[in-house]
Amino acid sequence: MLSISKEILAELPKVDFQGRTHLIESASTARDASLFLLKQKMIGFDTETRPNFHKGRPHKVSLLQLATKDECFLFRLNKTGITSHIRQVLESEKVMKIGLSTKDDFHSLARICDDLEPKGFLELQSWVKEFDIKDNSLARIFAIIFGKRISKSQRLTNWEADDLTEAQMNYAALDAWACLEIYTHLSAGHFSPDDSPYKVAYDDTPHNE
Repeated sequence: MLSISKEILAELPKVDFQGRTHLIESASTARDASLFLLKQKMIGFDTETRPNFHKGRPHKVSLLQLATKDECFLFRLNKTGITSHIRQVLESEKVMKIGLSTKDDFHSLARICDDLEPKGFLELQSWVKEFDIKDNSLARIFAIIFGKRISKSQRLTNWEADDLTEAQMNYAALDAWACLEIYTHLSAGHFSPDDSPYKVAYDDTPHNE
């Protein structure tokens, strides 16, 4: 089985999203972005929610990220809600959406649109097990495959701020893009578990951080 320690992960070079980022804050731009995404065969998927520092007071999803290889669309759901066009993308069986911990995302999205029926999703946490990867977090999975580190420094920032910072947008885009990159790299046969330097003795404790 393959796993990477926190110490080794911290020493890896940081990866950045090199593509174009589109900030979607209105119904009209959500429509245009959604129509473009509906033409894609597969896209990366992720969400961000404003951190909750008070028990029992969860926030709704603030941001939906959908990425192609070269572009990422950041839908500010706290401003647009789930429009009919965004819903089309999330419920399309023709567009494969690749994400991680997607059940948690679906539960959070249902707090905005309770009759949403997500379709066409691939869950990376279970799929990468076919490649002997036992870690569950996006950062660790990406590091095992590519030998690079995804910074999580923006994770607990305010995703409902009036204006998102460049750092926030880059972080959000990277997570969705990374999901797509993992899938395309593995499915193309470019990764061999036997050649990985991150082999460990098997245990049943996955690393989620």
